[in-house]
Amino acid sequence: MNPNQPNILSGNILIVDDIPDNLNLLSTILTERGYEVGKARNGPMALMSAKTEPPDLILLDINMPNMNGYEVCDRLKADNKTKAIPVIFISALDEVWDKVKAFNVGGVDYITKPFQGEEVLARVANQLSIQALQRALKKEQEKSENLLLNILPQAIVEELKQNQTATPIQFEQATFLFADIVRFTPMTSTMPPVEVVNLLNQVFSTFDRLAKQHQVEKIRTIGDSYFVAGGIPIVRNDHAEAIAQMALDMQQAIARFQWPNGEPLALRIGINTGGPVVGAVIGTQKFAYDVWGNAVNIASRMESQGEPGRIQVTAATYKQLHDQYEFEQRGAIAIKGKGEMIAYWLKGRKS
Repeated sequence: MNPNQPNILSGNILIVDDIPDNLNLLSTILTERGYEVGKARNGPMALMSAKTEPPDLILLDINMPNMNGYEVCDRLKADNKTKAIPVIFISALDEVWDKVKAFNVGGVDYITKPFQGEEVLARVANQLSIQALQRALKKEQEKSENLLLNILPQAIVEELKQNQTATPIQFEQATFLFADIVRFTPMTSTMPPVEVVNLLNQVFSTFDRLAKQHQVEKIRTIGDSYFVAGGIPIVRNDHAEAIAQMALDMQQAIARFQWPNGEPLALRIGINTGGPVVGAVIGTQKFAYDVWGNAVNIASRMESQGEPGRIQVTAATYKQLHDQYEFEQRGAIAIKGKGEMIAYWLKGRKS
């Protein structure tokens, strides 16, 4: 063993052995290579130390009084706080069944006494390297999952992780909101494209935060149009109320933004409650979650035939909310493909 050889990996290692000479020898070998070392002379001390300050790796003897190494490892693996710590058994027992039992209780490696220092260092470094790779892989998986969560609803991401496919689901009742920035095209026609994109990003990021706050699902944006749903893909009974409050907060939020000439931005919002509708992931590349159904189309018509700065809702939504919110009846309006429908203006929550 060359004690001056540089150590590529660092780590905190707990040595568990009831014989002081073994503890001291292993401690010297590891500390000379740059590792931090903790010691425990029996099983209970090892368990307490591992829970109090979990090490990166444990070197564990088998033949110890009161609690042998197999029992220690078994308890470590049964505890959520310590189950991920790799355990290398180091023992004078050299029978095959001893090693098999060590692996069966959760050991990752087995060193037979008497040992060579370089063998111990090599096996320790190998396990720490594996742990480092696993942590890096987990970090990359979390990045990928967070990216998916920015594209798809969490329930759909979980289904894709488990089944690699997402099954289309029919929802019997939900509430839908479409919002459109008033006079967007003429007002942006003279603006540099980068400024237009920056403005939309600021506005829609604000709406995204509101959607998260009200636990409703942003479905998509097209140009300056923002589409959000309540009760999809997670079913909830108060979907109409959640969307109504979202709409009111959106109207307050948009007033904080201005066009380059100082004129405030305004929204036209339409809401409808109904079903059934179907939610599904479409495509295999650049896929997206979307919702289809007559209730969605009517919500879109409520927006396109609304008025600047106002929230227009259908009679179905009014029926769900009239006890909690103030409304003004607009009257009958002609809806393409539907004929005349009674519409209402959502004014605010009742005091």
